[in-house]
Amino acid sequence: MSSGSDASKGISLISLGVFLLFIGLVVKAFENSGSNSQFGGVILIGPFPVAFGSSPEITNTMMFIGAGIFILYMFLRRRGH
Repeated sequence: MSSGSDASKGISLISLGVFLLFIGLVVKAFENSGSNSQFGGVILIGPFPVAFGSSPEITNTMMFIGAGIFILYMFLRRRGH
């Protein structure tokens, strides 16, 4: 069993999941273009948060949530050592 092929399978599955997530977000945004629904989210790349949203208010909220997660991560990481 080769670990190189396992790593490439894992990367492929993660890439597929991210692609499907963004396709779903785009489809949902076009479906609700006439309504007042809003969406947002935070993606963690390592400990660093990347926020996105359908409006500036939602994006700011996601940035604060991401900053909170980052601070919590750093606090728990320091405490663990």
